[in-house]
Amino acid sequence: MRRMILLIIALATLLPSLAQAYDVLILQSSRIAAYDEVLRGFSRESVSQRVIVLADYAEVDVVRIVREDRPRMILAVGDAAVTASRPARHLPVVSVMALGIHNKKNAPSNLAAISMFVHPERYVSIFKSMKTRRVGVLYSEEKSGWYLQLARKAASKAGLELVVRKISEPRETIEQLSTLAGKVDALWMLPDTTAVTRESSEAYFRFGMQNSVPVISFAPGYLGLGAATVLEIDRVAMERQAFAMAAKILKIGTENSENSENSENSENSENSENSENKSFQFPQKVARKNNPAVHKNLAMTPD
Repeated sequence: MRRMILLIIALATLLPSLAQAYDVLILQSSRIAAYDEVLRGFSRESVSQRVIVLADYAEVDVVRIVREDRPRMILAVGDAAVTASRPARHLPVVSVMALGIHNKKNAPSNLAAISMFVHPERYVSIFKSMKTRRVGVLYSEEKSGWYLQLARKAASKAGLELVVRKISEPRETIEQLSTLAGKVDALWMLPDTTAVTRESSEAYFRFGMQNSVPVISFAPGYLGLGAATVLEIDRVAMERQAFAMAAKILKIGTENSENSENSENSENSENSENSENKSFQFPQKVARKNNPAVHKNLAMTPD
């Protein structure tokens, strides 16, 4: 009898999925600081969860894990996690820190996400404050065509002209940038992994320096390379936003969820335009950061 009891305890310890289901299966693409920061606050919330870092394993059978563990939803952090979650179509999935969520024309109906793109109206307000009129943009239809449609609307409403160049391969970036010389007052870098790569990113700042135009970007790391201004997503706020989405699914944290809805109504009414799928939201909180040296060289006065 004692051996039987010990066996039961061992099975419950080694196979927690057989003991009880939990609320959230967290699939994390890899162990990077940005992902950890988003999850740090989420892990403190009152939900039971299991975290699997995909990069730690050669292969992860998400379908089997879902079948055995019986989580109520999946939080997918990063593009690899979103891809891994796709077979679990009967479970709701909330995605954060993923660029590829907009690539597919037919997004899974079970997917809700917070975009890594900042609403274009926030960038447009920067261009207006800089007194620019013509803004150069490079993009790929697959990665950011949906975003450019919103950007055109926001720019037109503000009286700005977008001078657009479409590319299909990263190697076209430098050539297309050269066609903008003398035709733009500012350059707008999008988080488009075809238009902006590690190899091509410096070309944007060479263009800005050679043509004396500000380059507006999306990541603080570009400030050191020569960006005039960037809009950085607040990852702590993104965690709260993700939890609010999860709370609606799990029917918990009602007060937090309602507060998030109020915030969305007052600050993020633009989310309804984010994409065809109303479950996609733009980040609620972003920070504007300037490069004083670039602003001084271009005789700009930042707001």
